[in-house]
Amino acid sequence: MEWRGFRLSFLAEYGQTWREMESDSVQYNIWAADNVVYGPVELPTLVAWIQDERVLADTWIFDAQHDCWRKAAQLPELQFFFQKKSAAAAQPPAQAGRPKITPGMLRRVKALAEMTDSQLERFLDFMEPQDVRQWVQIVKQGETDDGMYLVLEGELRVRLMIGDKETILATLGPGECFGEMALFDRGPRSADVLANKDSLLLKVSSEAFDKLRTEAPELAAPMLHAIARTLAGRIRADNKRIKDSVIFARTGGY
Repeated sequence: MEWRGFRLSFLAEYGQTWREMESDSVQYNIWAADNVVYGPVELPTLVAWIQDERVLADTWIFDAQHDCWRKAAQLPELQFFFQKKSAAAAQPPAQAGRPKITPGMLRRVKALAEMTDSQLERFLDFMEPQDVRQWVQIVKQGETDDGMYLVLEGELRVRLMIGDKETILATLGPGECFGEMALFDRGPRSADVLANKDSLLLKVSSEAFDKLRTEAPELAAPMLHAIARTLAGRIRADNKRIKDSVIFARTGGY
C-alpha cells in the first residue's frame, strides 16, 4: 500500500486524530532486532519501514508524544495498518512448498537492509531456506559444518552442555546470524544451536558463498563487512570477560 493510500484510508477512519499527529510532527524511536535504537523518525518513515517489514507488530517503539515504549501494533496510529497485514496473512497460500521469502524479511538482516528488491531476489538464489520446527537442533557442538545461518523468523538459543547442565550463551532472533567462522575454516562447531520456536532460516554454505563472491561481488561485499563487524564485537566482548575474570581472580573475588 502506498503512503498516500494508507494516509487516506486512515484519515477516513480516524480523522481528527490523524490530523493532530501530522500537525504535531510526532517522532518515534525503533528498537530493532539487532538491539540498536534507530531514530527519531516521523510517521511516514515509520510506515515505510512497516511496509518493508523492518518494523513488525511486536517491535518496540518509543512514542515521544506520550513518553513511553509500546509494541508497534499497540500504537493507535499503526493498528489500522497491522490489521490490514493480518487480514492479508490470513489468506490461504497460493501453493505449498518452500517457505515464502520476501525482500522485507531479508532486510531484517542488517547487512542486507539497504539492498534493492532485485538485489535481494538475486541474493536469495545463492541461499538455502530452512523451515525449522521448535526444539530442533540446527548445529551440534564438535560436528563439522560448512555454513552460516541467517535468522529471518523465530527464536534460537546457543548453548554449551557442561556436566549435563545447559548453559545458554545467547538467544538469537530475526536479523541475527550464527556460524560465520564455518564459512572460512569449515572447522567444528563450538556450541549447540536449537530452535526455541518454529523458525525460518537461510543457510549460506561455503560453496554458495564462494559462488556469490565470484558471480555477484557487489552482494558479497556488504555481507563480508557485516561478518567482520560481528566477529570484532564478539572478540571485544570475550576480551572484556577474560579481563574481568583475571581481575576477579587476582583480587580474590573482592
